[in-house]
Amino acid sequence: MSTSLKNSEFGYLGNPQIKRDGVEQQWNQDEVFEYAKCMKDPVYFARKYIKIISLDEGLIPFDLYDYQEKMFKTFNSNRFSIVLACRQSGKSISSVVYILWYAIFNPEKTVAILANKGATAREMLARIQIALENLPFFLQPGCKIVNKGNLEFSNNSRIVAAATSGSSIRGMSVNLLFLDEFAFVENAAQFYTSTYPVVSSGEDTKVIITSTANGVGNVFHKLWEGAVQKTNDYQPFRIDWWDVPGRDEEWKEQTIANTSELQFDQEFGNNFHGTGNTLISGNVLLQLKAQPPIYRQESVAVYQKPAAGAKYMIFVDSAKGRGLDYSTFNVIDISARPFKQVAVYRDNNISPLLFPDIIYKYAKTYNDAYVVIENNDSGAVVCNGLYYDLEYENVYVESAVKSNAVGVLMTKKVKRIGCSNLKDFIENFKLEVVDADTIMELSTFVAKGTSYEAEATNHDDLVMNLVLFGWFATTFYFAEMTDINVKDMMFSEHMKALEEELTPVGFMPDNKQVEEEVIDGDLWKTVSKTGLY
Repeated sequence: MSTSLKNSEFGYLGNPQIKRDGVEQQWNQDEVFEYAKCMKDPVYFARKYIKIISLDEGLIPFDLYDYQEKMFKTFNSNRFSIVLACRQSGKSISSVVYILWYAIFNPEKTVAILANKGATAREMLARIQIALENLPFFLQPGCKIVNKGNLEFSNNSRIVAAATSGSSIRGMSVNLLFLDEFAFVENAAQFYTSTYPVVSSGEDTKVIITSTANGVGNVFHKLWEGAVQKTNDYQPFRIDWWDVPGRDEEWKEQTIANTSELQFDQEFGNNFHGTGNTLISGNVLLQLKAQPPIYRQESVAVYQKPAAGAKYMIFVDSAKGRGLDYSTFNVIDISARPFKQVAVYRDNNISPLLFPDIIYKYAKTYNDAYVVIENNDSGAVVCNGLYYDLEYENVYVESAVKSNAVGVLMTKKVKRIGCSNLKDFIENFKLEVVDADTIMELSTFVAKGTSYEAEATNHDDLVMNLVLFGWFATTFYFAEMTDINVKDMMFSEHMKALEEELTPVGFMPDNKQVEEEVIDGDLWKTVSKTGLY
């Protein structure tokens, strides 16, 4: 057979553009050379042989931008890649071309293309099919199956497309998992938890995640921040609007005029913004930067060692230790200005019977820190264990006569006050939060009815430590410890802000014009222009 010939005899189900399975390939020397070059270099393969559909020009050669070449190289040299890209940057077409190259030149591989909607995933598979149809026959693998959701080649590699769900790739052995626009996937945390083990166990498996920014606190945002901070295995790759040829300041201004500054900043500026219903504003959340701990031990991350003479408090939230909710505590330096988060404990397997021993150890370490414990179901066990069994007396006791008086019962009122004060502390930079887990919890701590709680599949145990701190800061105990009356301070700040808003140029006495004169060079005297003084 002529290697350049395409006709129905050799086509898949009568499609002359796709080579069917079982067609024997006759190679010439040039084709062998080209095949070897393409196998070695996905960039060469894409530049010379890939054609794509342009809205303006129809079928055209794929002329890669410089950043697309770099993205190919990132995909090829890393097991885990994550791409934050502005709108209409060509990230999706670049990804599908790389996927086609991977499936052609790597036998017996399974690629899964997953998107928020099954239709979106199938559209990407259709793009792959168009690129496949326009390859010369000598580069095409024979096709066993070609349909809307599945491409299977004669080298036993296949590409499947589906919506993101917990069962989408269950039971499959996946070598390359591609997640498109992952910031927009509903229930992404549940999905990622269920699918990640499918690919993470293999030595040469790959995960490629791409998306534009879409709010803070979702799985994509967490993975991206972790990649940037090098706390996970993902290699970050960023495409900004100015990377795309033809986009300049004039284009930016026109785009903003047709949308909004906020929309442009997120969709084209690659900046993550809050969903609008988080307790802490999105702009402030973006300014919270996690710091690496000095050391970790016993599920404790230590960010600052105890200092001589410093005053510390520990705020505790306990769970049942069954691998679900977390038992947590936050150590706060209340002698610092701003107040500082200096150590964090987080463990979802610790028994309430053993938790008091850990609290005791770190309370003693941090200068006999004052301990405030949320007295819920398991909290009562922790309170009694610390106060009575271990005889640690520096614990908040609500009442000397009330049963179960050790600790604080998290009522609606306590939570409301605590949330309000925590918002004030963080947004006005009166509390320094440095722990990555705490920041992530704050980014998913959202309004629910008249209160706040973690979004579905997320946790808020560390945040509730800080809510407890926010409430306790309004008590006279806190005022005695710090010489700070938070209620008076907040009232004073409110009145000052109101005064500045209402009187931008200052007060003037009614019907009296006054001026000040200097007498003898240093004596100031107030003189009335009306003669009333």
